[in-house]
Order: sequence, then C-alpha cells, then structure tokens
Amino acid sequence: MRILAITAGAANMYCGSCLRDNSLAAELRRQGHDITLVPIYTPTRTDEPNVSEERVLYGGVNVYLQQVLPLFRRTPEYVDRIFDSKWVMKLLSRLSVSTDPADLGDLTVSTLKGENGFQRKEVAKLTAWLSAQPRPDVVVLPNSLMIGLARPLARALGVPIVCTLQGEDLFLDGLPEARRTEAIALIRDQVQFVDRFIAISDYYAAFMTGLLSIPSEKMVMVPLGINCDGYDSAEPKQGPLRIGYFARVAPEKGLHNLVEAYRRLRERDDVPPTRLEVAGYLGREHRGYLQKVTADVERYGLADEFHYHGVLDRRDKIAFLQSLSIASVPTDYEEPKGIFVLEAMAAGVPVVQTSRGAFPELLERTGGGIIVDAGDAARLADGLATLILDSERRCELGRRAAEGVRRHYTVESMARRSITAFEALVTGEPVGTLESVAAGAATI
Repeated sequence: MRILAITAGAANMYCGSCLRDNSLAAELRRQGHDITLVPIYTPTRTDEPNVSEERVLYGGVNVYLQQVLPLFRRTPEYVDRIFDSKWVMKLLSRLSVSTDPADLGDLTVSTLKGENGFQRKEVAKLTAWLSAQPRPDVVVLPNSLMIGLARPLARALGVPIVCTLQGEDLFLDGLPEARRTEAIALIRDQVQFVDRFIAISDYYAAFMTGLLSIPSEKMVMVPLGINCDGYDSAEPKQGPLRIGYFARVAPEKGLHNLVEAYRRLRERDDVPPTRLEVAGYLGREHRGYLQKVTADVERYGLADEFHYHGVLDRRDKIAFLQSLSIASVPTDYEEPKGIFVLEAMAAGVPVVQTSRGAFPELLERTGGGIIVDAGDAARLADGLATLILDSERRCELGRRAAEGVRRHYTVESMARRSITAFEALVTGEPVGTLESVAAGAATI
C-alpha cells in the first residue's frame, strides 16, 4: 500500500505518540509498503532511526505567529519559508517549549477549525504540498486534535482519511473549560469527514467513542507495538532490589504516588534493602515538580536510595530497564497507551500498575505483573512488597512479561493489523468488531 502519514512533533521531547508513529512507519517500510511520514509543528525526536521527512509542514512558528499576530495571516510564502527553515526548526527543537494546554486553548480551537481558523494559510500549504506527491491509498492523521485537516485533505486528495487516537484526551482535559467544551464540539462536528478511527487500546476505543460521539462502525482497535530488538531479559541482579520508574516526569504520570508508596514500603521491617531509580524526559515546566518530589524523599530520610537518571537514549533506556527488579508508573489519569509498561516488560521486568485505563488489559494479555487499586499508596506499597518478598513469583512474572509483549505487542503485529484496517477501508470490507479482553489481571 501507499500510505501518507502525518506525525506531530513535540520539539525536543520524547513523545510516546511520535515514537509509535515512527516505529510503525519504519516497520511498514520493512514489510514492503510505501509510506511517507510527514512531521508537522516541529521535527520529531525518536530513540530509533528517524524515518520522517526532513521538511516540516504546518510549521510551529508560523502556526503560533498566525494565531497571535494578524499580520502573519497575510504574509507571502517567502516570508513564511524563513520561519519554516531548517535552522529555525532546529533552534525550536532545542528549546524547552511548553506544551501546557492551559496556555494553548485559543490555538487549539483555531487549529481544530482547519481552513476556517487563523491557520488557514498553513492548511493550504500542507494540502498543496501533499497534492504534489504520489497519490496515496490512505492518509493517516496522528490524533483527533488534527481533525481540522480531514475535510481539506479528503477534498484535495480524494482518498480515505484515517485518524489515530492515542492519548489526546489528557490534553483536552487540561484546556480551560470553555475551550475544552468548544474543542470537543469541533471534533465531534468533523467526525463525519474521517473514514476510520484507530485506537491503541480497548479502553481508549470505548472511551473515545463516547467522548467524541464516533459511530462504532468507524472504530477499530490496533494494539500498540514496540520494537523488541535489544530487549533481552537481564541476568539476576545483585545488591539492593531496584524499583524503577521510566516515563515523562510530570504530575499526571504519578512519580509522587510511587514515592509515597516507597516511603510506606521502607517503613516495613520485612523488606530487604531497595532503591528507587527514576528516568525520563523532564520539561522546563515540571522542574519544580521534580524538586518537590526530591525534597519529599529527603524529608523521608531516603535520599541515599533515590536517583534521577535524566533523559535516556534507546541504548541507555534498555540498560536502565534491564537493571530493574520491578517497574511502576502509577499515573493519576486513565492512561490509554502504557508504552513505558510494555518497554519494562519487554526487558523481563514485572510491573505493579494501578487499575487505570489500558493497564488492566495490558497485564491481562501478557500476565507480566499485578494490578492494584488506583489512588491507594498503601495498596501500591503492598503490591511492591509482594514481588520483593517472593522472588520466585517475581521471576515468573518477569518471564511472562517478556513473552507476553513479544506475543501481543510487537511493532510487527501493529503494522500488520494497521494494514488490515487500511486495506479493509480501501476495499470497503468490514474490519470486524473490536478485539476485547476482560480485565482480569492478577490482583492483590
């Protein structure tokens, strides 16, 4: 198939959606498909070879300027090219750009209006460039926040439009209430211009069907997949057991919940020596959050057992995960993806996760960990203690984790299922019902 996929850059941040889009595109190429991956806003940052186009369309600088300064809605293309130039994009990608939705309400609403918003000039440039490329079989949008492009792209290219759903509700929930309501209404109004929605988990398929009023016949679930190359299970660890957190360091990801559970864990007299190891992207806006978490650790007298390793590339990420005995990212929201869970389990590390979002179905399919009640630090501490004190169960869950990810959540499987969905759309054949798994992961 010939596929034209759009991916939304997030400046210098490792973004789970960007990683997923890039891995999928690379694997589709490996399987013999012709795919063009077009970044918008900024270049993407990935921890695998980046297969996206060098040129960035719908450039973030122009999008912002056209929002705040009416003059830039009328500037000629040669002026726009300056702000879309490689050196400007490279500078932007090096900056710590805030993506806080609380500050982006007006811009979000305007982009959702597509060719009727302040960024209509960017929509026209995007559709003109894509129209000059070989005609694809399908066009794939990265998320529903870009649904304003669906109608103009369908009109310009005359091909089916697919929209991936992969976590944008968290951004929507962070918008000022009036803007959130308006944004959801705009998305719902444009569902009609999308031929197929692809959700990355059972949980998210059901949730977004309700939130965005998507007809069930337009929805299909394609499980998230990761590239398991290099994720060999680690050898048995020596020394203190290492409890690990690998995810973006932000309040919603729940590092503070893990720290509180760790404090309770260390108050027990039956737990051997342990450490709390943390790694992941830290945005400028969340540095104060990490400082507060670190201050809490010091106040608990556990500073010698806590370490933040910073942002890790792929090699260091895998090494970090392989050094862990248990992993946990106890989010404060309903996580739709859980790529960090899959990465830990791929390395043979059992996980202790809360009963939020996609976590129960991930552990139901893989058998690679245990589920505890959300919002209960005592239960999370008990879950960690269960695996710390039972080495045989810990090793068995680690073995199941590694096998389960390779059975259900590989990038190869994600690519094959995506092609099945695309081909069914092009040929008009039904894709079947959502693949569902009852939430029955091991609990305590």
